[in-house]
Amino acid sequence: MKREEILEKADRLINGDREEEYGDPYESFQHIADMWTVYLQHKVTPVNVATMMVLLKTCRSMNSPDHTDSYVDMAGYAA
Repeated sequence: MKREEILEKADRLINGDREEEYGDPYESFQHIADMWTVYLQHKVTPVNVATMMVLLKTCRSMNSPDHTDSYVDMAGYAA
C-alpha cells in the first residue's frame, strides 16, 4: 500500500467508521486517559493516549512490517 492510500484509508476511518462507532475521538481519548490515570496513579492526557497508541502500533509493525493496518492506525492516532 502506498503512503497516499494509507493516509486516505486512515482519513476514511477516523472521519467515518471509527467516529460513528466510538464517538468523538477527543472524548474517547479523555475516557481512556482517565482510566489510565487511575490505574497508573499518574496524570495521563488524551494526547498521551494518542502517542502511546502510536507507539503500540510501532512495536507491532516491528514484528509484522508488511501489515499495513498498523500504519493506517498510526496515521489515524497521529491525526
